[in-house]
Amino acid sequence: MVGKEISDQVRSWRFIIMGVLIALTCLGSLYTALAQFSKQSGSAEDAFFFLNLFTLSDGTLPPFTVFISFLGPLLGISLGFDAINSEQNRGTLSRLLSQPIYRDYVINAKFVADLIVISSLFLTLGLLVLGSGLIALGIPPTGDELARLIFFILVSIIYVAFWLNLSILFSVVFRQAATSALSGIAIWLFFSIFYNMIVDLLAKAMAPKGMLTEGQVVEFQNFVLGLMRFNPSQLFSEATITLLMPSVRSLGALTMEQIEGALPTPLPIGQSLLMVWPQVTGLVAGSILLFGLGYYLFMRREVRSR
Repeated sequence: MVGKEISDQVRSWRFIIMGVLIALTCLGSLYTALAQFSKQSGSAEDAFFFLNLFTLSDGTLPPFTVFISFLGPLLGISLGFDAINSEQNRGTLSRLLSQPIYRDYVINAKFVADLIVISSLFLTLGLLVLGSGLIALGIPPTGDELARLIFFILVSIIYVAFWLNLSILFSVVFRQAATSALSGIAIWLFFSIFYNMIVDLLAKAMAPKGMLTEGQVVEFQNFVLGLMRFNPSQLFSEATITLLMPSVRSLGALTMEQIEGALPTPLPIGQSLLMVWPQVTGLVAGSILLFGLGYYLFMRREVRSR
């Protein structure tokens, strides 16, 4: 079942279109990053030089991480918005379940197949960037850089899997594929555009007045940042920035006492992983919650075609 689902997804026009779109944006970001290397003051032997392929930009195109944050949800939604309802509308779901197949095999196979497709796509893009950078720059990545790139690809897969599970949930809840697709896109637009605006308005309305101590300012900034972290793209952005920019030592506001005495050196990979562990855990927990809810509703719904 997983092999058939993978074959259907890879041959579908929606995956081909989204895959080509993401690949083109990846190549465009890679080209601008390589063009920026000649303008950097550092030498090729600088630490974490290879990570700049994913973070550098000349202003014409965003870096690769921004494109993943923007296009990744569309990929997940496009792969899962008709996972269940299309089968039921065609009448194939009831015929499939009339065979000696457990009901949960259907939704599990669809999720695993889509996850394999997403993982293969991002792994291919990551290897493409590594190979292109190796040919263009002539220097191999260090072990630390390679580990950070592997974890970056893993976080990207988890991020897209969150939106995949959301679209599968909508495919179970709504009978029409168009309704489930529009619902997923509406949620994506809300978090991409409107959520940050709402948080900014709340922050302005709740901002304390008068003279404030440094601790109060830091506490309020961390409170606003906590609200922002209900946005999946915020969690993904913080995780990728920390992994691909080892100089990032904190993701929240700090007091002068906390900054004093800190050495301006890059963090080792272990410390960076500890910093992004809450963000990754939040994405994994949200993904499991959405899949569990979709699984529960699918196991209890009527699957006979009407």
